[in-house]
Amino acid sequence: MFENTYKNKKVLITGHTGFKGSWLAIWLKELGANVVGYSLDPPSEPNNFEATKLQEKITHIHGDIRDLDRLMETFKKYQPEFVFHLAAQPIVRLSYDEPKLTFDTNVGGTVNVFEGRSQNPQCQSPGQRHQRQML
Repeated sequence: MFENTYKNKKVLITGHTGFKGSWLAIWLKELGANVVGYSLDPPSEPNNFEATKLQEKITHIHGDIRDLDRLMETFKKYQPEFVFHLAAQPIVRLSYDEPKLTFDTNVGGTVNVFEGRSQNPQCQSPGQRHQRQML
């Protein structure tokens, strides 16, 4: 289905220590991708990230998407060709108690990921890749 879309490609996943992000990292690794994960500590105990020993299989970076400088360093150093943005503050109850943290993480962090992508020309959207293939 994906042919060799991800084979030997550099892929950045934000939120790779969460449940969905860790499974995505495993799946992309199985497809031959060079996976770089950027995330805070796993959100629960036990967790899939530690249970699968994912830290030993991918490049793991402990980082916060609100930290633009660190995120930009990661984009510059690893130059991902694909980015999957799964990092978020997803707990609704916490969003009531800490709305600024939730906003800064979910909105500001997403803007930071967009900024990293826009400053790295090797990182292309699927639409750009399709256009290039058609030329």
